[in-house]
Amino acid sequence: MADMPRPDSTIDAREVLSESDIARALKRIAHEVLEQSRGADDLVILGIPTRGVELARRLAALITEIEGREVLAGSLDVTMYRDDLRAQPTRAAQETQIPGGGVDGLVVVLVDDVLYSGRTVRAALDALADYGRPRAVRLAVLVDRGHRELPIRADHVGKNLPTSHSERVSVRLRGYDDEADSVTISGGAR
Repeated sequence: MADMPRPDSTIDAREVLSESDIARALKRIAHEVLEQSRGADDLVILGIPTRGVELARRLAALITEIEGREVLAGSLDVTMYRDDLRAQPTRAAQETQIPGGGVDGLVVVLVDDVLYSGRTVRAALDALADYGRPRAVRLAVLVDRGHRELPIRADHVGKNLPTSHSERVSVRLRGYDDEADSVTISGGAR
């Protein structure tokens, strides 16, 4: 008997960003961050687990390459700050790594793979407050798919991707998923 595909299977998935599209989007975001921040002297890039951490690492490397000086990157776990802990099974808490001497007085760029309802970003802002008081907080996302439930907007977006609630956006990153980078969309009414 053949295996039945899972409902979240990527069999019907269509690619909306290829590896080169993702690289181009990250390079553009790096330039935008530098323009808005007027340099890299007071920047720290924090990725939201899971794939946001890999994207933050890549973004920091691009900014370092452009500026010729190291930009600090780390991670900010939001698991215990989520407002849906009772409704959904939680994943295990990830490690938070705040580089250098903290975030006080710095420009923090939060990085996530997909912006949807805005609840993860709200949780990240709450978590960040426990680590200090940044001068400014910016948000960079690879994909903004709409459907916000909170008044949150990304400062830097790789791709705006209008979706229905029934569609699923999947980000795959080399280094995390051990396959080629891609963003696919699946599900929904076709």
